[in-house]
Formats: sequence, C-alpha cells, structure tokens
Amino acid sequence: MKAFVASCERFHDLELCDGVPECLRAVRRQLRRGARVIKVCASGGVLSELDRPEHAQFSHDELVAIVEEAARAERVVAAHCHGKAGIMAAVRAGIRTVEHGTHLDAESARAMADSGTILVPTRFIGDALLADDSTVELPEFARRKLIETYRRGREGLGHAIDAGVTIAAGTDILTSGDHWGRNGNELALLVECGLSPLQAITAATANGPLTVGPQAARTGRLAAGFDADVIAVAADPLADIRVLGDATMVSHVWRRGQLVKGAAT
Repeated sequence: MKAFVASCERFHDLELCDGVPECLRAVRRQLRRGARVIKVCASGGVLSELDRPEHAQFSHDELVAIVEEAARAERVVAAHCHGKAGIMAAVRAGIRTVEHGTHLDAESARAMADSGTILVPTRFIGDALLADDSTVELPEFARRKLIETYRRGREGLGHAIDAGVTIAAGTDILTSGDHWGRNGNELALLVECGLSPLQAITAATANGPLTVGPQAARTGRLAAGFDADVIAVAADPLADIRVLGDATMVSHVWRRGQLVKGAAT
C-alpha cells in the first residue's frame, strides 16, 4: 500500500511513503522545507485511477507516527479522506481535519464531534466540475467517482451537522485554477446542505484558523489582538448568502487594517 504525505503550502512536494519509518522521514522532510501543515491521503481519491475513495490508505501506526512527528514541531495534520474507514482512522490518530468526509455516517460524525476533529466539506469543487459550463474535461473513471462522491457528500455533511461537528469552509480549488476567485460560492452550497447563513459565514471565517492549529494567523474574528482582515459587501448575506459568492458585491477589503479595495469613507 502506498500513500502520500505533503505540505499544504507546497502541493507539488508529494511523497509516497510505506511503513512507519518512511512516514517519519516524509514528515521531517516536509518540515525542513518549511511546511506549516502536513496533509495525508487517508483514503483513495476521485481523480486517482487506481484507488477507491472508500478505502483507507494508512495503518493506525503510520497515522499516529505522522501526527506525533508533526506535533513535535507544533504542526497539525490534515487528511484528505472520503471513506468511513479512513475517517475513523484519522480520528483515532488525532488528525486535526478531515477534508471531504464524503461517507460520514452517524457513528463517524459522532466520533469527529467527540474528538474535536474539524470537517472541511469542499462542496464547491464538485459543483463546479459537474456544472454544464465547466471547462475541465475529466476522464470517465474520475467523472463516475465524482458524481457519486458529490451526491454522497451531501448526506455526510448532514450527519456532521446533526452531530455538531465543527465545520470549516474549504473549496479544494487547487485542482483547477479556473475556479480561483469563486471561493465564496462554497458558503451557499453549505447552506443548501443545512447550515444557517451565519453558521456558513462562521465556517469561512472564525473556524478557518482552527484548521491549522498553533501555526494559525490571528485572523477570522473581529476581536482585540486579531488582524483586521475584513470585507464589506453591498447586501445582507444573512438574507441572501449568495452575495458572498459574487465578487462584484464586495465593496471594500481591509488586510491587516489597510484598505486594499474600495474607496476610503
């Protein structure tokens, strides 16, 4: 069985690793490259031809070794994971976030809630790739898997919401640069799946820094001691969450208190 570990900041630095010693070496190499978060493929994927999203890809001992080695450098571990077996393995090993969580059910959602594991559902990329106007051509094997995981992911997110799992917004758009700038559409998709508009906004703001642990920037909240990263929109997103997916509706942007978009008032 081969799986990979990578730095979330340098996605091209992927490493195959088998067994605990190789997992330790892979994490240490990523840390030496400056990684602030370690990401593993705890299950098969959609765009990979020779594995299944339902199948786990690391043993318990391998995942624990990765988590413990990252923790020595005050780093947390994120897990790409679709299947329940991989989700449960990630939870038991102490992984911070599950990315996708497609096959969550009541049991695995409760395990995530009890352990404080964060779910990053990534609804946007599936929606975008399956849209009629998508410019990305997927091989047939990937399209079949995407259709099933996107459908099943809605059910999984429903279980997470019912169990009270902490949810952070993420889009997985690194797989297609065509979708940069459309990140805000994720919030409307989260609302479609059962979050309230305010919960979706929280997922995209305050909950984001939780996913990277001690390496997180002081952002995501309007509070003393936090960076003043703020956007202003031209309509009430609590009335229509789709406002946050429309860049033309963003009237002002402040980065660390400095106005970078819009006229000063």
